[in-house]
Amino acid sequence: MAALTDLIARYLEGPALLRRAVAGMTREQLLARPVPGRWSTLEVVCHLADFEPIFADRAKRVIAEDRPTLLAADENRFVAALAYHDRDLDEELTIIEQTRRQLARILRTLPPETLQREGVHSQRGPRTLEQLLESAINHIPHHVRFIEDKRRALGLPAPTCQ
Repeated sequence: MAALTDLIARYLEGPALLRRAVAGMTREQLLARPVPGRWSTLEVVCHLADFEPIFADRAKRVIAEDRPTLLAADENRFVAALAYHDRDLDEELTIIEQTRRQLARILRTLPPETLQREGVHSQRGPRTLEQLLESAINHIPHHVRFIEDKRRALGLPAPTCQ
């Protein structure tokens, strides 16, 4: 079992990683689909911004309720219906940052054994709070790899680590 403080620290690293990945990209580059069959960079960021509150809601319900049902969501329906190319990059990044900051504040108040509380995902079955946090922690790095692929396909330099 991971330490709660370690999970919180890793959880809070995600938004900065994402900001670095999109740094310096123009609106045109954000909207481009240089990798056939893949989302644009802005679509990736909007996907993350839409799912961050879902992940936080699942965690909050596991903390507050007894074995709540955690509903699945279809990312392809979201990208098709929620005007991703009309959305603002900075606003989306801020949603991710603020959602994580708020949940981290809540997590800091909890005893470590709370990590073993469970909810029941509608497709994946029982999930502990620890498993939910690990999924959220891994979500941004997973998608940053796709943004890096797009940067390479567009001939953009890799973002600098700061």
